[in-house]
Amino acid sequence: MKELPENIPLFPLPGALLLPNSRLPLNIFEPRYINMVEDTIATKHRLIGMIQPIKINKGKFQSDSNKYQRVGCAGRIVSFTETGDGRYLITLEGVSRFNFKNEVEHEKPYILSHIDWGFYKNDLVPFEDINGFDRNGFLEILKKYLDSAQIASDWEVLKKAKEEVLVNSLSMLCPFEPEEKQVLLEADTIKKRLDVLVTLMKLSSENDLESQYIQ
Repeated sequence: MKELPENIPLFPLPGALLLPNSRLPLNIFEPRYINMVEDTIATKHRLIGMIQPIKINKGKFQSDSNKYQRVGCAGRIVSFTETGDGRYLITLEGVSRFNFKNEVEHEKPYILSHIDWGFYKNDLVPFEDINGFDRNGFLEILKKYLDSAQIASDWEVLKKAKEEVLVNSLSMLCPFEPEEKQVLLEADTIKKRLDVLVTLMKLSSENDLESQYIQ
């Protein structure tokens, strides 16, 4: 934790979830975030903090620093490409979650944040297998969810994926609500994240089935 900076740029993006040891591709096109990427690439740590803005009435999102979720995840830029029209295509690799403390005043247009890494030391510890993980049972629940949501998938890849990769990738990729993604992010352990993921998939499958009967 000592090597991680206390201040990092913040990228508030509704519905985008980054988890430790996972990768998130991003298309950067707003001028202030292009500036952020260029400045971050020039740093030693290359870290950007992904965080959810809190939804307010009428589906809008607050933009000031007091309206962010308190927990985010920092990712290191591991690849970037500049497009012909001035955008950046970047990939973040999740390093660790953090607690957002406050904004830091600076001259640039993007958000610089003061953060605390201390609660998430285990994010830097090598992953251990999930005790009692029932892969076949999980895949059965997953298949029902994917079928009900009409989501295409590479089933052979899912069958062979390591437990952490499977749970984290699905948590990031499945089209859950931002609030649900936040619960997945804040799960203390990979086992608790698995439990939340299973619950969300079951609820979604049941709701889809009910809507079919109502129609």
